[in-house]
Amino acid sequence: MVKLVAQTPCHGLLPISLGDISLTEVTPQAIFSYAPFAGQTRGASEALKTHHGVAMPRPGRVATKEDVTAMWFGQDQVLVLGARADAGLATFGAVTDQSDAWAIVELHGAATLDILARLTPVDVAAMRTNDTARSLIQHMSASLTRLAEDRFQLVVMRSMARTLVHDLTMAATGLAARQKIIQE
Repeated sequence: MVKLVAQTPCHGLLPISLGDISLTEVTPQAIFSYAPFAGQTRGASEALKTHHGVAMPRPGRVATKEDVTAMWFGQDQVLVLGARADAGLATFGAVTDQSDAWAIVELHGAATLDILARLTPVDVAAMRTNDTARSLIQHMSASLTRLAEDRFQLVVMRSMARTLVHDLTMAATGLAARQKIIQE
């Protein structure tokens, strides 16, 4: 009989360090999406706060408390990282386990903005800490969240993990080569 072994989306791909840039995989305990039923946004937000400590974030923002992050993920939908959904949430909205659906990568380092500027049309330099944006990275649908001045979290479909790591690595390598030429 074949024995299946669970692997993370970026298994064997990360971590990577390129100069002062690091790429690491984030593996939260669980991930679920939460979409309030019509007219139930307030109740859904209260339930999320009661059961997980975070309210539904405003569009383009994330809310974090300890190991739980609620990320705006589109109109009337949040992605919650770090906790299994409490059954009490289902009274006010649709809950879907997404734990195996996403690859999450953190990009950290001084050249982070320059790398992302090569890959996405989002003005990442204008993003504030805890801002999140749905966009493209190259040709992949993605969510970008600014965690700090030089740290971003990128969320893509699990099937795009290898492509994300490749694109980030190529952009970082190209940037490093350009900087080396300029210095010479």
